[in-house]
Amino acid sequence: DRTHDSLDTEGTSRLSPYLHFGCVSPRELEDRLPGEGKGVGALRRQLCWRDFYHGVLRAFPDNAHREFRERFRDLRWSHAEKRFEAWTEGRTGFPLVDAGMRQLRREGWMHNRARLVVGSFLTKDLGIDWRWGERWFMRLLVDGDEANNNGNWQWIASVGTDPQPYYRRMYNPARHMERFDPNGTYVREYVPELRAVPDRHLREPWKMPKATQEEVGCVIGRDYPRPLVDRRQARDAAKERYGAAVGRGA
Repeated sequence: DRTHDSLDTEGTSRLSPYLHFGCVSPRELEDRLPGEGKGVGALRRQLCWRDFYHGVLRAFPDNAHREFRERFRDLRWSHAEKRFEAWTEGRTGFPLVDAGMRQLRREGWMHNRARLVVGSFLTKDLGIDWRWGERWFMRLLVDGDEANNNGNWQWIASVGTDPQPYYRRMYNPARHMERFDPNGTYVREYVPELRAVPDRHLREPWKMPKATQEEVGCVIGRDYPRPLVDRRQARDAAKERYGAAVGRGA
């Protein structure tokens, strides 16, 4: 299961496009899975999530365009087009977010852990409507599935079926990189301008001393973008927005 979440290894099955296009069925995969074993539990959980979201959308077709949880249907979203464009192009200034978005553009696919991080960043840090991210993913993903894509975006935006409180799902890109891409293998693959940046600065390159930036040929604001937001301020703003929606819906 730990390998499944690691960004620096090929730990996922890559079966999602084949499931989506009907080349293989969830039941067939379940029949072929061994009872136990490394990674088996993670794959089985993903199959369950897939069927769950299909069931949810079938039972609640309005979920295709609105939040499942009523209290968040009047949540105030930003529609900042320039920030959204920076997110789609992998120019947010946060290495893990940018790596994920560039992988999506290059391959039409993104590691699930990266999907969670970029989704959290769009909806919580930038405060941008989850439907914008949902549509962008459907445009580019080779495994784009309406039910799963919708369910996953509502999950990460904390407006879907999952009961976890919104403040539990504000992912810190630097911390996730430390846990799931500790050597920077994934980030350096998709963000080449950061390849010469020392490991100790790779998670937050804007904190590099100016001399180091010049030395490695990665000057922040010139060779790589400055952070699009101050995460502490963005986190506080997200809590305020979600808290206000909860208060109005109480």
